[in-house]
Amino acid sequence: MRLELFTSAFCEPCHRARDVVAEAARLVSALHWEDLDVAHHLERAESRGVTRTPTVVILDDDGEVVIQADGVPPLPRLLAALASAAD
Repeated sequence: MRLELFTSAFCEPCHRARDVVAEAARLVSALHWEDLDVAHHLERAESRGVTRTPTVVILDDDGEVVIQADGVPPLPRLLAALASAAD
C-alpha cells in the first residue's frame, strides 16, 4: 500500500500531517509513503487534483487512488482509511 503526502515548505499543518503519517507508517509496516513538496512535484500534484496542502492520497497496489483528503488527518481516521483501502 502506498501513501503520498503533498506538502509545502512553509505549511505548519504539513508538519503535523507528516508526524501523523510517520506514526501510521510505524504502526502499519506494509505502508510505503512519500512526502512530496508540491513545488518540486507540481505535475504529480496537478494530476492528483491537489489544490491544498497538506493532502493525503492513498493508492492501492495498482497505483489507483483509493482515498484522497486534504488537511491534517487524525491518526485514528488515517488508520481506518488505510484499513479500508487494504480491503
